[in-house]
Amino acid sequence: MSGYPPILIVNPNSDEAVTEALSRAVENFRFAGGPAIECVTFSDGPPGIFTEQHVQEASLRFGTYAAERKDAGAIISACYSQPGVDLARSLTSVPIIGIQDAGVFTALARADLFGVIAVAPGSIPRHLRHLRRLGVDQRLAGEVALAEAVSVAESGVGERSFALLERAGCELVEKGAGAVVLGCAGMSGHRSRLAERLGIPIIDPTQAAVALALGTILTGDG
Repeated sequence: MSGYPPILIVNPNSDEAVTEALSRAVENFRFAGGPAIECVTFSDGPPGIFTEQHVQEASLRFGTYAAERKDAGAIISACYSQPGVDLARSLTSVPIIGIQDAGVFTALARADLFGVIAVAPGSIPRHLRHLRRLGVDQRLAGEVALAEAVSVAESGVGERSFALLERAGCELVEKGAGAVVLGCAGMSGHRSRLAERLGIPIIDPTQAAVALALGTILTGDG
């Protein structure tokens, strides 16, 4: 039994298939004696976080949940728009990590310029606002949305979604990206194959967030 508090990965949408994909993506971070990694679904959330209204509603749910889970070692907002991160930080002393922050800074550690693949065009302005807030927008080679609509759950499985990811990734490489962040938590299933195909680091932001959470817990910096 681990003596560490658990890492909680929160899927703010109601799609259990996405939560299962998140759990598979972080399986290699589970080890004997280490912190448990729990994946949580907000069953009353929307099927995906696509609109600003979705983000704001999810923020309230995430903040409330984070305030209640005082037993956690770290809590991760596992949506690329990272709803509720700021609110939760005001309500609890537990480390709160957003996957966009973790993914972007991991990419910056691997390359001079990075790119992002978004699941839908409507998400890009929201993502860009956050990059400006972080002060890293000048190192963004570009953000490209998938050319056809797919659900969050579909974005990481099947040949159709992989072809769309590859197309977007190639466009980002042409723009100068030396690393690419997957801009949707559901895309994780294609990470390894896409990295092999493009020949550059492909960052799964949920994996990046868990790595950060593990470092925080194991070094006692929580």
